[in-house]
Amino acid sequence: MLRSLSIRDFVIVDALDLDFSAGFTVFTGETGAGKSILIDALALVLGERADAGVVREGAARASVSATFATHPALDAWLGERELAGEGDERGTVLLRRTVDASGRGKAFINGAAATLAQLREVGDQLVDIHGQHAHQQLLRPDAQRLLLDAHAGLTAQAGAVAEAWRTWRACVRQRETVEQQSREMQLERERLEWQVGELDKLAPLPGEWDEIQSEYNRLSHAAGLIDGGRAALDALSEADGSVLSGLNTIVQRLRQLADIDPALRDVLAALEPAQVQAEEAAHSLTRYVDRLELDPERLQAVEERMQALHATARKYRLPPEQLPAELQARRQQLDDLQAAQDLNKVMAREAAARAAYLTIAHHLSDARKAAAAALSAAITEAMQGLSMAGGSFAVALHPLEDGLSHGLEQVEFLVAGHAGVSPRPLAKVASGGELARISLAISVITSEAAPTPTLIFDEVDAGIGGAVAEVVGRRLQELGRSRQVLCVTHLPQVAAQAGSHLLVSKATTSGPGGAVTRSHIRVLDAGGRVDETARMLGGATVTATTLQHAEEMLAQGARGGSATHGSKDGRRPRRAAV
Repeated sequence: MLRSLSIRDFVIVDALDLDFSAGFTVFTGETGAGKSILIDALALVLGERADAGVVREGAARASVSATFATHPALDAWLGERELAGEGDERGTVLLRRTVDASGRGKAFINGAAATLAQLREVGDQLVDIHGQHAHQQLLRPDAQRLLLDAHAGLTAQAGAVAEAWRTWRACVRQRETVEQQSREMQLERERLEWQVGELDKLAPLPGEWDEIQSEYNRLSHAAGLIDGGRAALDALSEADGSVLSGLNTIVQRLRQLADIDPALRDVLAALEPAQVQAEEAAHSLTRYVDRLELDPERLQAVEERMQALHATARKYRLPPEQLPAELQARRQQLDDLQAAQDLNKVMAREAAARAAYLTIAHHLSDARKAAAAALSAAITEAMQGLSMAGGSFAVALHPLEDGLSHGLEQVEFLVAGHAGVSPRPLAKVASGGELARISLAISVITSEAAPTPTLIFDEVDAGIGGAVAEVVGRRLQELGRSRQVLCVTHLPQVAAQAGSHLLVSKATTSGPGGAVTRSHIRVLDAGGRVDETARMLGGATVTATTLQHAEEMLAQGARGGSATHGSKDGRRPRRAAV
């Protein structure tokens, strides 16, 4: 629940610090005093978009901070993102939002920088705000469907249906493309088939170009290699006075001399490895020369292969060594095109995607039917206490022939204002007052099922009054026994049911720069509640009768709630007219 709220330089609020308790709290005040500004400030710190217009005129930046008690699911969420509080701060979360005069903003969770998306994720787990224009949104079919899904916990399931629908429609578009472009795709396939056939016939192999170049160089210079190899072999080992023969003689002579003078052993140690290496070189050269032979036929075959590879590479405008990779690429293009042009396969994929969509969409439909029946009964029951006795509410599910991204049915709210009348669409039959009452009943009923610990109602009781307002107050009071409920209201019957009452006022003062308007707020004691309730009842003129009526209304509200204010019986001494 919301524990505290701190506002600095927000719209017409310069500085405000409030502590909140559990139960039902109301905000009241004159029109334009700034009651809804508090809700706007909370929405800002919960991730609502903002611009420079929220910064109080003359201030550099607006700042809003809110402290909430957490719950296990939120603690786990914060822990996963390393945003949990430490020490005494465990079990609470501090949200802070700043917006400067240029419109740039920053967000923080427990002192750590955060994104607006993270603020909204936290806010969704803590607060549910019902705005004063909720009844207008209820006239939209998409808003009615979203409300039903949210109330029944079907939002994730509806998202899965939408994803399956998008997959199916993508398959439909692919099939249509294949049908419309079949001629162009056929020509492209024929071109690729010819190219792949030509390259397959050539059959270039990875690394072949380098190998065949090396073989060509060797075959084309075979005569020179043979002559040069034999001459080198003669000089090295076979001719009279060869290098190896002379080296052997020198080594043998030095061995004899080293026995006489050990100083020659270093020279001998340097020559002996040379002798061994010269012998190995002679053996390798002998094997090389023995393998070499003139092969004009192989040389001709290699030349023809090189020419074929080079000519094909020039045609495709790439180096010869890239021909094997080009063949694989063209084969893949042809496979992809054949798969795309295979209408039967495309139609099979489309049918499978449609079947998958219909399967989960039918599951969603079944869940919506059950949820629609339960919600219809609950709101119909709530309407009986809102001066709509005999009236009924129904959530109609109109089947769609092929389904849409949101499922196989269109959701529509129907209402009958009194007994004996068939329910008709909400937008066509509900008057302004009826629409406000139905909207409030929907808000209260759906909030009872919501998991969020704090519920905020921003003038959702507009357009009702009298005994209906008292019933509304009792319902909000009942909600306050299990949840924290904050309500901006102009109805004394609602305010009297609250456990806490905050008065919002606006004052204009003169200063060096001209007139300055500021909004203020204070917690009312028992006497203050009587005065404010009387003002709400009687307007500008408050009489003794009005005060008495206010005292009685507050006493009745206190008996129905869990909190009282002022004296033991919740009343205060009778006062003279103001």
